[in-house]
Amino acid sequence: MRRGFTLVEVSILLVIFLIVALLVAPMSLDDTRQARNTSRWRNVQIEFSNIFYSPDLQKIENSSDFKTFFRKSIESEIREDIPHYKITFLNGMNPPEIYSFNNYKLTGADSVLAYKFMEKQAYGLQGLLMYDVNGKEGPNKWGNDVFGFNIYSDRLEPFCKKDSIETQKRDCSKNGTGLCCSNYYLIGGSFD
Repeated sequence: MRRGFTLVEVSILLVIFLIVALLVAPMSLDDTRQARNTSRWRNVQIEFSNIFYSPDLQKIENSSDFKTFFRKSIESEIREDIPHYKITFLNGMNPPEIYSFNNYKLTGADSVLAYKFMEKQAYGLQGLLMYDVNGKEGPNKWGNDVFGFNIYSDRLEPFCKKDSIETQKRDCSKNGTGLCCSNYYLIGGSFD
């Protein structure tokens, strides 16, 4: 005689599938969100790198002219100023002063950028730029949706570009700051 599954057996199977789905779904959603943010960051990196191909940049002779040129170059990206909001490192810590910004600007792509110039330049470094690819929408963490550039007079360079891949990978983890994700994801690093 042929017998089907009982209601209890089917219920147990459904509960098992539901538990597995609940465990796997958040991980895949986080990976999807991170992949989207990383893709946006790659596009931003390409767009901002084009600033330095301007013939006007070649005429600049001093730091104050460069600052003026840089501000004018990104003006077309900015829609409005927005209030300050909290951004943390991947490990949950608050960034030190050097990685904290005040002049948040909403871009035409609904992202947020902020930049600052150094009073004392070292090794050609003019300043820093922070870019939150999904705007004020969370999680607002370095390496997750917030990335950054070092501003030089001839290029923008993602944070940690000169660091070893192992250093970048280590910093781009739950225990790290997330600053190095700015370059690590651009060179194909994976998010764990």
